Amino acid sequence: MSTFTKTTGWLDWYANPSKPRFQVPPGSVDAHCHVFGPSAEFPYAPERKYTPCDASKQQLYRLRDHLGFARNVVVQATCHGADNRAMVDALVHSGGKARGVATVRRSITDEELQQLHVAGVRGVRFNFVKRLVDFTPKDELMEIAARIAKLGWHVVIYFEAVDLPELWDFFTSLPTTVVVDHMGRPDVGKPVDGPEFALFLKFMREHPNVWSKVSCPERLSVTGPKALSGEQNAYADVVPFARKVVEEFPDRVLWGTDWPHPNLKDHMPDDGLLVDFIPHIAPTAELQKKLLVDNPMRLYWPEEA
Repeated sequence: MSTFTKTTGWLDWYANPSKPRFQVPPGSVDAHCHVFGPSAEFPYAPERKYTPCDASKQQLYRLRDHLGFARNVVVQATCHGADNRAMVDALVHSGGKARGVATVRRSITDEELQQLHVAGVRGVRFNFVKRLVDFTPKDELMEIAARIAKLGWHVVIYFEAVDLPELWDFFTSLPTTVVVDHMGRPDVGKPVDGPEFALFLKFMREHPNVWSKVSCPERLSVTGPKALSGEQNAYADVVPFARKVVEEFPDRVLWGTDWPHPNLKDHMPDDGLLVDFIPHIAPTAELQKKLLVDNPMRLYWPEEA
């Protein structure tokens, strides 16, 4: 039983998601999800900015099977800081069906990096969202990136659209594949052909090592989960942004549920509904297979791709 008290107003994940109408292709990968604890076994970090509900590996893998996915990429949750034990435990008990993205500090040894690699870690995450983490000096991050490049890992970056100009030079100097979380969190209230999103597309266009996750419409949407009059899908205001990325960069996109959806304030999404969002942003079978199978396999299971 957890000895931690959840952050006031914390929204727990949706316990009974619907069965998606959209059937994902065989071998599909949920390329962005997390585990929280369980905190009695894997305590949350003292420096965390939030305290979540527990969300175990068993619950994650039940969701995987319910939604029709074959594999997961488990991304280290910020509530665990650089203590990757919960994430690694999920990988080790996945039967080879999960890979991981870790958070590491400069002090990590080469032996510890190798242990993470053997467990299934294939990337590190750099978080630049100030409300979630404290700032890590860029020279430390660059040192980490150089070390993990030798293992063939990539860097996952999480930032908000307004901060891209400031971070551009750092991002474009990283010596690895760079995967952007959630399209850099565009403001979907602004035009899809406006200057802010155009800068993100330029970032991808000019740097072929940059990939993007077209995930988390529930975080980006203004209209929300209810289908609007004349619309056939929820989160319709996010569709033009994600579809533009998928169609322009079909070989450099990933998708994930983001289960168990940390730090949402207004609603908790139905994961079945999130899966039904996919054909609206990847409208052909070819694009769907690239997004859900070919691309994540190439990045996380290259030996099988």
